[in-house]
Amino acid sequence: MQLVIHRNKQDPANHIDVLEAAGSAVVQLLDDPQTTEPNGPWADAVAHWRAGWIRKVARRAENKRWDDVQSLDGVTAASGSAAVRAFVPGPVDPVPAAIKKLQVRDTELPRLHDSAQDNTLVTVELTPHTQLTTGKAAAQVGHAAQLAYERLVEQVAAGDPAAQQVLTDWREDDFRIRVTEPSRQDWERADRHVRVMDAGLTEVSGATETARAFW
Repeated sequence: MQLVIHRNKQDPANHIDVLEAAGSAVVQLLDDPQTTEPNGPWADAVAHWRAGWIRKVARRAENKRWDDVQSLDGVTAASGSAAVRAFVPGPVDPVPAAIKKLQVRDTELPRLHDSAQDNTLVTVELTPHTQLTTGKAAAQVGHAAQLAYERLVEQVAAGDPAAQQVLTDWREDDFRIRVTEPSRQDWERADRHVRVMDAGLTEVSGATETARAFW
């Protein structure tokens, strides 16, 4: 899954806002009728991707390049100062030309303030043991939000009324999330519903727990 972060050099988005927009965009795409309906145009591509590694690649786009990718199949979500578009998953190569030309490496946006979101149903925590770039962290938050959504869907299918209420309320709230950066002490003692283990392909060395989600 390709994620494209809207970047404005004159007025850059806040790092945490970008991560929250990324997580919401991923879940909105997964819950879109074009994905969930059996004959939906996105259903097969998403199912194929979910059957393997749920790899995500974050890129950045400005001005016309941001406008150009809006015509490709996907969902754009916003949080505070940030906007991120998640695209229907496809092969690592080739990717659509409008996406391929976008930069992947060193996507870093300023860390201006903590989350401004409140009263969210789902919270995602990032590891305090290593500082990830905005692009890498956006992918990890996307993983955590996706796994939270999938866990809730599974619990609903098993007849869990509490999960049904959380999922319903989260859907009505456009799948907003709150992203936090706990202290090392809080991270070590926390027990969360979802844990993301990154394979270590970029930025981290070897399998590393990067994010968690709870509700």
